[in-house]
Amino acid sequence: MFPEFSFKLAFFGLILLAVVLEIAADVLFKKWAIESRTFLFIIGLLLYFVGTIFWAVSLKYEFLSKAISVFTLLNLIIIVFVGTMFFNENLSFINKIGVGLGVFSIILIEI
Repeated sequence: MFPEFSFKLAFFGLILLAVVLEIAADVLFKKWAIESRTFLFIIGLLLYFVGTIFWAVSLKYEFLSKAISVFTLLNLIIIVFVGTMFFNENLSFINKIGVGLGVFSIILIEI
């Protein structure tokens, strides 16, 4: 395996873990806001903390500017999907265009 490919694989693995943990925390925060259960808030904070650790370690494998862009865009794309599927949130046409541009920008960043 080529070293550059290994670094890219490690980077995306860490970023993906960080995004998944942050999205799980976001979902718990939304449920906390609806149900007012304190344990949901506390678990959400813990997930944010662990996700931040994965995010920080990912910086060993990529530039900060590229890493934050990929992290933010992946988070945006997935959380929009989660919000629409699980919380019945609606997207306007312009919101959908924005998500599409987010996907396109990740492709451009990685070229």
